[in-house]
Amino acid sequence: MAGSLTLLDLAGAVALLLWGVRMVQTGVQRAFGPRLRVVLAAALRNRLSALLAGLGVTAILQSSTATGLMVTGLTATGAVELVPALAVMLGANIGTTLIVQALSFDVARVAPALIVAGFLMFRRGGTRIRDVGRVLIGLGLMLTALHQLVDVVAPSALGPGLHGVLAAISTEPLIALLVAAALTWAAHSSAAVVLLAMSLAAHGSAPAQLAFALVLGANLGSAINPVLEGASGDDPAARRLPMGNLLNRGIGCLAALVALPALTPLITAFEPEPARAVADFHTVFNVCLALLFFPLLGPYAALLRRLLPARLDAADPGRPIYLDRAAVEAPVVAIAAAAREALRMADVLDAMLHSLRDAFGNDDRKRIAEIKRLDDVLDRLNAAIKAYLTALDDAAMTDADLRRTEQVLAFCTNMEHAGDVIERNLAALVAKRLKRGLAFSAEGQKELAAMLDRLLVNLHTASAVFMSDDPRAARVLAAEKEGFRDLEDAATRAHFARLRERRPETAQTSALHLDMMRDLKRVNAHLVEAAAYPVLRKEGELLRTRLRTEP
Repeated sequence: MAGSLTLLDLAGAVALLLWGVRMVQTGVQRAFGPRLRVVLAAALRNRLSALLAGLGVTAILQSSTATGLMVTGLTATGAVELVPALAVMLGANIGTTLIVQALSFDVARVAPALIVAGFLMFRRGGTRIRDVGRVLIGLGLMLTALHQLVDVVAPSALGPGLHGVLAAISTEPLIALLVAAALTWAAHSSAAVVLLAMSLAAHGSAPAQLAFALVLGANLGSAINPVLEGASGDDPAARRLPMGNLLNRGIGCLAALVALPALTPLITAFEPEPARAVADFHTVFNVCLALLFFPLLGPYAALLRRLLPARLDAADPGRPIYLDRAAVEAPVVAIAAAAREALRMADVLDAMLHSLRDAFGNDDRKRIAEIKRLDDVLDRLNAAIKAYLTALDDAAMTDADLRRTEQVLAFCTNMEHAGDVIERNLAALVAKRLKRGLAFSAEGQKELAAMLDRLLVNLHTASAVFMSDDPRAARVLAAEKEGFRDLEDAATRAHFARLRERRPETAQTSALHLDMMRDLKRVNAHLVEAAAYPVLRKEGELLRTRLRTEP
């Protein structure tokens, strides 16, 4: 019975420690998360600044897993090169040791003050102050949990059963490593497992070699979560960073595990205090691993590219076809390639409108799912084109090149926004009508079909204006904005006239009908903004306001 209660006390202390770690992470992410991402992205220009940024961001977030997931997302989209991303992870691994170093000292007495200060800030402050208060409460809970762990793992508190388990795995450091790795993976926190190892070592419940093996397992386990959670899809290239981080940590852990019998006496002689020895081993291991792999990041990245080649799927519509990386050195060629890729977005939008027309006119539910899939294609192409163009060197471009780059970016942005309106608004309205079993009046059906057909014609015109840069065609497209407005006004008046006639099908679908016309007009406005306005703005033919000015 005593052993069960001890296990329950131990589980409660560990749970409290994990909850404190989570509060610190969420508080920092809510208060400073966007800024941390900006800092991290700005630092990914060379490997040294990337390593330092990974160290700093992880020290603030208290989680190398969180940093790993952020950088894995950036790398998977191609926005960040593999070498600086690997350097970030080396720095992140060092950053996790800082909180352990701080908590290895006797700082439990400040826990109540942190909790009280955090509580007052959380109750009385604004949004940012509340988030900082959450961080302070989390730190206080972590210190309280550590104090409880010290009491729970004291030799007098541990029963003979637990002593037997620890004694058994102390002779099998590999098993201890795997157990600690599993605990870290489940808890999403290497710091918690390392702190547990420190508590066990501080009271002699775990010999130094066992505690060091647990630390190695914690380091290995923290690299597992980004592999499982960081990269989505089936492209092996998206898994290069998390797999590379897991591989170098695995190599380091195995090497350190083999050397533990020789390293343990050296470390304990240098630092006789057990808890401090565990913290120092944790730091030295990650620093040595960074020093070993930092000069080899170039060849190591090349090896990862060979082991995990990018999946080439010609049938994937979201994969860019014309964005030649070799053309980046010649901006005029690269801009033309991006423009050609942008036309593929117009083709995808055309397919979305045809699918919308089929779903609307033929009650084809499958077309709604097709619209969602095509919107994902638009998003991927838009992200790829933007990343490609923003990588060009501004100094190597003329004013005409810069202006054309802005036109391409504006075209892509508006195509993507138009796709969002179709997928999130128009397709949702059609799905709602089908779900409720409603039917538009014959006149209403005809009005909406006419607007859809006109929208398709305007999309083709927008593509032509985008490629030709012809002011005459731009004026024709710009005039369609007013024409579409007149079409909507006429259809709205006709709709209200049918409502006054108390026609039941009109009354049942009135809100859906008016919302669809509004959203079709929004799509048309994006087409005009995408192609006509940049040309007319360049020609000085675009008015700054529609309001009449006094003479």
